Amino acid sequence: MPKNEELHPVIGTMVENIEKVIVGKREVATLSIVALLARGHVLLEDVPGVGKTMLVRALAKSVSAQFKRIQFTPDLLPSDVTGVSIYNPKEGQFEYKPGPVMGNIILADEINRTSPRTQSALLEAMEEGSLTVDGVTRPLPRPFFVMATQNPIEYEGTYPLPEAQLDRFLLKLNMGYPSIQEEMDILNKTEKVVPIDQLQPVITIKDLLLLQEKVQEVYVDERVKRYIVEIVQRSRSHESIYLGVSPRGSVALMKAVQAYAFVHGRDFALPDDVQSLAPYVLAHRIILKAHAKFDGISAGHIISEIISRTPVPVQR
Repeated sequence: MPKNEELHPVIGTMVENIEKVIVGKREVATLSIVALLARGHVLLEDVPGVGKTMLVRALAKSVSAQFKRIQFTPDLLPSDVTGVSIYNPKEGQFEYKPGPVMGNIILADEINRTSPRTQSALLEAMEEGSLTVDGVTRPLPRPFFVMATQNPIEYEGTYPLPEAQLDRFLLKLNMGYPSIQEEMDILNKTEKVVPIDQLQPVITIKDLLLLQEKVQEVYVDERVKRYIVEIVQRSRSHESIYLGVSPRGSVALMKAVQAYAFVHGRDFALPDDVQSLAPYVLAHRIILKAHAKFDGISAGHIISEIISRTPVPVQR
């Protein structure tokens, strides 16, 4: 994150509101808002109990959004996510009963606890902003934002997300454990009250939609675009990468950079924005070769290495 840069006033208010519930996770909260403004989705991966679910609830309350939660379990069916058409004998026709995916901010909790078939039920919704049930396509509410949580894939009873689904997430984030002081603050905050129950909205849905439109107006210079493309191209020829970043990844990084610049009060993007976001946007979009996995090299480490080797554009 660029040093000594203040957040946009509205975004700063949103982050401060979330921090009333989530202690010590300012960067994660800010990046979640970046994804929301870029009309992307977020995958939160970490061990249970570090605040993943609470972060999503706090974000939804901060923007007065319709919040829906889907608890993914091994026996969950696709229709439990999308909804079903039920025959109404009085009307003599089928009626659509919406599933929990019909909301503004969707918490897909422990998404890797369910089967790939049910995981894929979210694909169309996340990519197209619409849902097809029994041959009828229905638009989803705007804004539509999915924050999925998952436990590390080494845990028992988990199903790794397929590449096609991972590619739909704009950012992949980790919460991490709090420090000693942060954990003391958590105990003090929750000693007598439940902070999430007292959280109030700070902006409306209408305000959020306007912010999303303003993000699209952020200027991205041709040199910054080329910088993005060069980083992505290098991922496709790296000796440790089996499958590099797709063109969808290039677009995702540019959209995220626009939102990141806006969040920091600018109407133009910088190469620094690309460097800050690339590990979060690109690392989950690559597949490592077997020898890299055997050596314990992470995808994030390789993306950072690619960034360090890619010439940074300079002003003429």
